[in-house]
This record gives sequence, C-alpha cells and structure tokens, in this order.
Amino acid sequence: MTFRERYLETLLFGKPDKVPLLPGGPRESTLQAWRRQGLVEEDYYAAMVKELGLPPIQNDMVDPGVSFEMLPMFEEKVLEHKEGHYVVQDWQGAIVEISDKFDVTYLRFARDFVTRKWHRFPVENRDDFERMKERYRVDTPGRFPEDYASKAAEMNDSGAVTAVMVKGPFWKLRDWLGLENLCMLFIEDPDFVRDMIGFWKDFVLEALDRTLEHLRLDRIMFSEDMAYKAHSMISPAMAREFLQPSYFAWVDLVKSRGCPIVDVDSDGYIGELIPVWIEAGINCCDPIEVAAHNDIVAFRKQFGKKMAYTGGIDKRAIAAGGSAIVAEVERVAPLVKEGGYIPGCDHGVPPDVSWPNFVEYSRLLARVCGWV
Repeated sequence: MTFRERYLETLLFGKPDKVPLLPGGPRESTLQAWRRQGLVEEDYYAAMVKELGLPPIQNDMVDPGVSFEMLPMFEEKVLEHKEGHYVVQDWQGAIVEISDKFDVTYLRFARDFVTRKWHRFPVENRDDFERMKERYRVDTPGRFPEDYASKAAEMNDSGAVTAVMVKGPFWKLRDWLGLENLCMLFIEDPDFVRDMIGFWKDFVLEALDRTLEHLRLDRIMFSEDMAYKAHSMISPAMAREFLQPSYFAWVDLVKSRGCPIVDVDSDGYIGELIPVWIEAGINCCDPIEVAAHNDIVAFRKQFGKKMAYTGGIDKRAIAAGGSAIVAEVERVAPLVKEGGYIPGCDHGVPPDVSWPNFVEYSRLLARVCGWV
C-alpha cells in the first residue's frame, strides 16, 4: 500500500497492510538535545527508521500552499528589550512578551515551546474588526500559489496525502481578541461574536471552494485549541450555538468534494467536546493529551467508530522510558488493532524525551503497527 492508502484505510476503520508509523515530531530544543545525545543525520525520522533496521518509509503529506491567514501580515518587530525579555509586535498584530532566548519569528512558526505573555490584541472593538477584515480577502495576491491548478494536479497524482489546515472559529477569534476578551464577549456582546464568526465562516468557505476546484483533498484539519486541563474553555452548549454553524458549513463543503478525513486539533481535555464535533460530521481528532485527563480507550468505548484518533501516547511515559513506555504502548495497542487510530506522541515531542528513549518507543510502535 502507498502511504495515502494506508493512512485512509487506518482512519476510516478499513484494513491497512500496516498502520502508519508516526511517532511524533520534535521541536527545535528537542532536536538540539538529540544531537548532543547521538543523532547525527539531519532527518530525525530517517535516522530513527535506520536505527530500527527498517527500509526507508515514505510518509508524504502535502499541503497545496493556500494561505488562510491574514494578508498582509503585520510587521514583526521588537518594541522593547528588558530583563531577559522582548516585548514584540507579532505577525498577527498582538503585543506579546517572550524570553530573549527566542526571536519574534518563533511566534509565527511553532519551532519550539515558547512561553508568552500577551499585552494587547489587534481587535478591541468593531472598528478594529472592520480594519481586520481587509486582511482576509480571498483574491489578495499571494493567497494561492502561482500556477496553482497545475501544482494541485501534480499533488493529486503524487500518491501523497493531500491536507489543508484551517483555524477554527474559536481559535481565530482568540487570535483577534485574546482568550479572556473572547470569553467575556460571548456573554457581553454575543452578536459581535456571531458577526466575527460569520465573517470567518464565509471567508474560509470561499477560500476552500476555490482550493477544491483543482485539489483532491484527503484531509482537512481544524485547529481549535479550546480546552483546559480538565474542561473545555466554553461549554458544549456554547460550542453548539456559536461554533457548530461553521463546522457544519465547512464539513458539508469538503465532504461534497470527496474529502474523507475531517480532523480537529485541540489540546486539553476534549471529552465533552467530542460529541459536538461528531454531530458536525468531524470524524478524527488529536492530539489526545493524557496529562489533560483524556482516556483514549474510554473514548473508544463511549464513541465507538464515530471518531478516529491520532496521538494519544503520554509524552511523560516516553520521557521515562523502560517499563513506563512499554506499559503505555500496551495500553493503546488494542485500539491500533481495532482501527481508526494512528498512535503517536500526544503533542510535540519535548526535550526531556531522550534520543535513545525516542528510538526505543518508536521500536515498540513499529511492532504494534505491523512494521516488524
């Protein structure tokens, strides 16, 4: 089977020859630690596969390069440097404080684990929002790659999984307003929230419609971080009222064009949100953080084959290694056999996971997934 065939068969509860071997990816600080611990090759995945004694594995997932972000972006700049911290304006127009171990571009690319303190957000009132809307025009130059139709045709014929990532309505409004401001606005001015969500829904629909004129889409992921360690950030009832209309509209569009995997990504405890997503036609979610009280085995018993998963392996167990990671992989092994599950680290692989432990963990996954 090709990776695409294997990926789709697995998440659609089919009969793959093997389950994709996707143990998870490191951030920049993790790679730096691994190189000190013996990783020589630039490509950590190829090095891991070689350590396992396997032939090269192709896990090709391609993005067509369509931008769903603001254009133009705000100028990234340092406003102040004090006591080991930068105060910066990031690419989304927020004023943010970060350690001076990082530069402002770390806020645009998730290259590492960066703690942030927000001082101000770009949308504080309706006038700010009207100005923000000007940055989200589908016909803005640069929204689509040059010669997009021919590039999409190449992707369609490549055998790779074609994938698109879109920020969900909660995530996008959080970018504009900040979490606390958004949560207060749900109560104090729900009509303004509906207006912003409606604008975002329509923008994404138009951009997706043009994207799918040429692209055979296999997977769309809605980035929607909206949960704390034990509860969602807004109630399921509010998620149904405010967020589901966007989900329904987007899911209807992509499924009408043949996209089989509709995935939502949210950190935190998602148990009370999974029913909301299932109702909207979403059929996969991740990363299933164990430290946030997510129990993927219990989820399977509760929701059956209505939801597939990727991730779900406790990063703390990988860091501990030895019997801890053996027990953790054994915990999820029955779900791998049932289908609808690609096991992997439940977030970006942190630097306390050593290179030897990562290799040993990947070896255990390779056995469970049918590679050895």
